[in-house]
Amino acid sequence: MPNLKVKPDGSHGRVTHVTPESAGWTYVGFDLHRLTSGETVSAETGDREVCLVWVSGKGSAKAGAKDFGLLGGRMSPFEGAPHALYIPAGSSWSVTAETDLELAVCSAPGGGSYEARAIPPGTHPPVTRGKGTNVRHVNNIMPEDDGAAHSLLVVEVITPGGHTSSYPPHKHDQDNLPNESFLEETYYHRLNPPQGFAFQRVYTDDRSLDEAMALEDGDVTLVPKGYHPCAACHGYDLYYLNVMAGPKRVWKFYNAPEHEWLLKA
Repeated sequence: MPNLKVKPDGSHGRVTHVTPESAGWTYVGFDLHRLTSGETVSAETGDREVCLVWVSGKGSAKAGAKDFGLLGGRMSPFEGAPHALYIPAGSSWSVTAETDLELAVCSAPGGGSYEARAIPPGTHPPVTRGKGTNVRHVNNIMPEDDGAAHSLLVVEVITPGGHTSSYPPHKHDQDNLPNESFLEETYYHRLNPPQGFAFQRVYTDDRSLDEAMALEDGDVTLVPKGYHPCAACHGYDLYYLNVMAGPKRVWKFYNAPEHEWLLKA
């Protein structure tokens, strides 16, 4: 199995490149581009659907024959909800940076007759989950109930310093609906201030997979299976962008039984 922590390769251009082949799985792909003003990145979607997320900065976007104009606005992922753009399989896209731009390219197998569409901030209302030091703040970008994609699920989460997230530990590695769905997942992590660090553990019940990682700004975690809780250290807020996909576009997770009492505490 590949190393579950993927560090950025440099600070400019395509700095992260996760494919199903490199991850040793079937569905999820994730790229991260860091561009300066005037630079353009483009690609064909092929047999995959794509969600572009403006992590920070502004850029003009085209998808297929449609010009979506200038998207983006926040200059940090810690400043409100993002702009995003969905592009179906069998299309193409291009983005030209108008400022320094951090652009995430989330992908999964495509299908159906979906059309390219912008997903502006406020499309889905923000959600706060958890209690006490398990509070975190969620911006849904492509949730399962929007019905507007074949397999992609995309969400971002802000976890305040000193808090836990994806916690109590849960997993989604069994194709056993309605009890649990099978979804591969990536976490793209950012820290505020950026010199901070956080922790994530990925583990299975039998501990055949049990990896604990110290995460720095820009790291990506691969979650092929198992539980995957995060902890943000005091003084450093943690942002992560999740990409999930599997055989069915359903997010149904299973809580670790020994920790489920926390939900009632």
